[in-house]
Amino acid sequence: MRITKVYTRTGDAGKTRLAGGEQVWKDSLRVEAYGTVDELNASIGIVRVFNQEAVERNKQNGQLENELRWVQNKLFDIGSILATAPGQTFKNMPQVLASDVTRLERMIDRCQEILEPLKEFILPGGGKISGFLHQARTICRRAERLCVALSKIEPVDPTVIQFVNRLSDALFVLARWVAKTQDEPEFLWERDVAENSK
Repeated sequence: MRITKVYTRTGDAGKTRLAGGEQVWKDSLRVEAYGTVDELNASIGIVRVFNQEAVERNKQNGQLENELRWVQNKLFDIGSILATAPGQTFKNMPQVLASDVTRLERMIDRCQEILEPLKEFILPGGGKISGFLHQARTICRRAERLCVALSKIEPVDPTVIQFVNRLSDALFVLARWVAKTQDEPEFLWERDVAENSK
């Protein structure tokens, strides 16, 4: 497929077209859902940029890059699925399979092998890459909420929701794993922090 033109002027009145041509409002729940998946994908792209810099400085191995590249491609697939009107199918239409959810679970299990069990809640942070992974996790949770809300009024592939749900868990564990492998301290939640405490 070749994209030869970025602007079309057809969306200037507040509507866009789903795959297949159906017009919908740009603030519709379906557009919100796939738009948030796109936002999540962009945030993971930022993580990849910082991670590649860390790889070049020998502070990180290439494992995270391989995982995030796969995740970004699956999120693009999910965006395509959500941008397609219910009941419509196309040749070579992307899919999200149960095996994709299983791959996320295996990713989580591998990372947790070197992580100590949490004794306290942690706050987002733990270094630049870890911090951006935490941010991606929160966007992922929002994407999941929107997919669930959409599923109450229109059909949504349950595996899509499962994948997004499991991905938020994976991003949390990856954030901890990066902090651990880069020897960055995690930010722990502290109860009743004094105003002038250091």
